Amino acid sequence: MTADGKNLSNTEKLVSKFLDLLPSNSLVERANWSARLPSNNEAIVIPTQVNYVGKAANLYDGGYQLNGSAYVISKHISNTWLWDRVRVSGGAYGGFCNFDTHSGEISAIFANFLRELEMDDDTLTKAIIGTIGDVDAYQLPDAKGYSSLVRYLLGITEEERQRRREEILSTR
Repeated sequence: MTADGKNLSNTEKLVSKFLDLLPSNSLVERANWSARLPSNNEAIVIPTQVNYVGKAANLYDGGYQLNGSAYVISKHISNTWLWDRVRVSGGAYGGFCNFDTHSGEISAIFANFLRELEMDDDTLTKAIIGTIGDVDAYQLPDAKGYSSLVRYLLGITEEERQRRREEILSTR
């Protein structure tokens, strides 16, 4: 439950009563819970005025070990190559690169861009700052509560989050 101190105090007895009524075996067991969907090649066609096209690969299947620099790379691709290619040249609304650190899925069409990438210190600093801004974005209480729940369900510790921050800040 997410609320200010006064409302938490006022509802504590009611919430405790509610929790006591729940069966003891209804809690989610993190160790047995898997958020992975099956890997299928799939297309969904719907009549819209906006199209979304994507291509992805699983980096973990190829042996990649997560490092915070992956966040910086995703941010840089979204703000540079994708912006120039999709928005400026293509006239589309925009594009993004997302790396799901839990599943290992990332858009895969950027391999050549990354192989040839040369980045000066100023550009790298901007990418790092933008990434930290995403990782530690300001959140209202409801968003903080939701983020806390997601981290709990996925088993993400504060130590892991701090290690990712340090990896992001040390990206070269």
